[in-house]
Amino acid sequence: MGILGELPKKAMLSKLQQEVDKWTVADTVTPAIPALHYIAVTAQLNPGKGGTYRLRMPFHQIDTVINWAREINALVFIDIQVGMSTLQQEVPEFEKYLAMPQVHLGIDPEFSMKSGAKPGSAIGTFDAADINYTTEYLADIVKKYNLPPKMLVVHRFTRPMVTNYKQIKLRPEVQVIMDMDGWGITAKKVTTYKQFIYPEPVQFTGFKIFYKNDAARVGQQQEMQPADVLKLKPRPIYIQYQ
Repeated sequence: MGILGELPKKAMLSKLQQEVDKWTVADTVTPAIPALHYIAVTAQLNPGKGGTYRLRMPFHQIDTVINWAREINALVFIDIQVGMSTLQQEVPEFEKYLAMPQVHLGIDPEFSMKSGAKPGSAIGTFDAADINYTTEYLADIVKKYNLPPKMLVVHRFTRPMVTNYKQIKLRPEVQVIMDMDGWGITAKKVTTYKQFIYPEPVQFTGFKIFYKNDAARVGQQQEMQPADVLKLKPRPIYIQYQ
């Protein structure tokens, strides 16, 4: 989605390396590790055959992204937008990928439509119970395949997108990242981070930067730079470009 699909492979990987280099200079304490983030289940406006308003991407596309990542020694995040399906139905479909030590998981409450509204017509939600199911599943994968800890990215830009956060269970096998997923001018993004991520960080925090929606569409000269993001408290450990 976004930059991963808009540029030819060579240009995209080159741009990714440029961002990695920027972060290496800006933060000399934390090594910058490249990653490719692929949405493997996308929410849909139409119900589809199963009436779940979601579409699973073919495995060969995931294989392509994993092969690209291997070329630059990068991590891979498989992302899931459940629509009217559930994490219990979708996450196990990707066990063969999550069994790989370099592959991690992202989940998107925005497109979890518990209300029955169509994806895109309202903002969805995940509860602590949903996240706890996912971290337990990932912990079992880690133990089953003797892997290093898995990262779980939870995208968020409103408070109701994640409910009962205090009930989210931390496990040594999983690192939970609350990712600030909103777009807009810098001031708006910083305010969103302070309002919805800072008060409920759970464990680690992340920050998404949109090449188009943060700058070109709102009149800024450029998207936020590493020095801007590093001023945030707590300091985000996961940075995603789209």
